[in-house]
Amino acid sequence: MPDLIRKSGARRAWQRMLSGRRLDLLEPSPLDIEITDIAHGLARVARWNGQTKGAHAFSVAQHSVLVERLVSDLSPRLTREARLMALLHDAPEYVVGDLISPFKAAIGIDYKALEEKLQGAIHQRFGLSAQVPTALKTLFKRADHLSAYYEATQLAGFEEAEAGRLFGKPPAALKTPRLAPLNTAEAQALFLTRFNRLYAQ
Repeated sequence: MPDLIRKSGARRAWQRMLSGRRLDLLEPSPLDIEITDIAHGLARVARWNGQTKGAHAFSVAQHSVLVERLVSDLSPRLTREARLMALLHDAPEYVVGDLISPFKAAIGIDYKALEEKLQGAIHQRFGLSAQVPTALKTLFKRADHLSAYYEATQLAGFEEAEAGRLFGKPPAALKTPRLAPLNTAEAQALFLTRFNRLYAQ
């Protein structure tokens, strides 16, 4: 858990990363963000609180790669920057975890504001706009829901009808991905490889 200390009367929450960086969760600096820390963390955060089939959890790292692919399928002419934003859409979860939506609504802090501040710092670190344009937010949410549908029906035990009601049914023209949870090392490598290809373009 992040360490809480008091300095000059102000509360500060920071976490030490494996890279050696110390990231202040309340006032995150782009200088304290490393893609290796993000990939490492996301590969170890389980989607669906780990309630999925298979020997390994389906990680947020895998989910992020899937969402970026779906975004590209839905809108093939997107810029490299937009696709990189899609890949990083859940990047704050490398330090705050993947809380399910009902729990986020129940906790007593402004969780969304915390995530958005972290997201802005992450974007700045990699030369992206701190704010995601509204049209892209809508596209990312659509792809996120499609990913949830595929994950729910293939891995989390949902019937198609229930998943369709919760997340919306995918368009018939969209190619259905075949999901297989990877171990943490493979998920981390998958995310880093996709990031490096997009970032180097």
